[in-house]
Amino acid sequence: MVIKQVKHWMKLRASAALWKPIADWAGSRGGEFKLTDEGEGFAIDDPGQGLGALRIEWGQPQREYITGPELRLRWELKLPADLQVMLIERHLMDALERIVFEAYTDTLQTRVDTDTPEEMRWLVMFSKAEQWKSRVARSRFSACGVTQQLASLWVGGALGEALAVASQELVPAAHPFVMLTQRGNLYLRTLMPEAQLEPIRQFAQLAEVAAREAQQLQLRMGDAGAWPTTSSMAWNPSGAANPPSVLPDQTS
Repeated sequence: MVIKQVKHWMKLRASAALWKPIADWAGSRGGEFKLTDEGEGFAIDDPGQGLGALRIEWGQPQREYITGPELRLRWELKLPADLQVMLIERHLMDALERIVFEAYTDTLQTRVDTDTPEEMRWLVMFSKAEQWKSRVARSRFSACGVTQQLASLWVGGALGEALAVASQELVPAAHPFVMLTQRGNLYLRTLMPEAQLEPIRQFAQLAEVAAREAQQLQLRMGDAGAWPTTSSMAWNPSGAANPPSVLPDQTS
């Protein structure tokens, strides 16, 4: 028992030394760095540059499509709950669309159930952005939203330009990457085999641009009346008043 405790302590100490630059960076932003219990990952609670509380985590993946450690960000922006837009790397989008298509046609199931991650449901349910400011960003990413207008506005300015820069090294082709707004928050999820300060810092900067652009969406669309919702346009878990989203009929 004592030997096990000593090994655990040594592992935590080694992890703390390895990630000290990240912890120092978090502290310089007024954040708090914490190791996970096993020392195999960490979390940062950051004040969020005035936008709202920011949570940064690195560790084991929470999605099957990420095969290795992942970086996760959650920015609490207090956006309207129905402001739902998503950005996804194109290779990942193609892979997830194939999975959804095969899963629901092979089983003759046409309703996308609530156990399916948002990333996969939204690819079926939502409209894709058509207007991008950056052709480079459009060639490497896809954006969709509860309306096409929202998705196009989100990537039509500073975010599109930031994505063009990120596509060069930060998010290379076929690198799993998703960013979306839901429940008032901004979420980012990406593969990161090793936790390194510079890419974490750059992903935080990219998320900040996306967060500010999402807030601009709120300001621009806030007076337009009731927000469209997933239930009113394409999704109804109860199967009652509104028709559910369906995949193409393969029986004809």
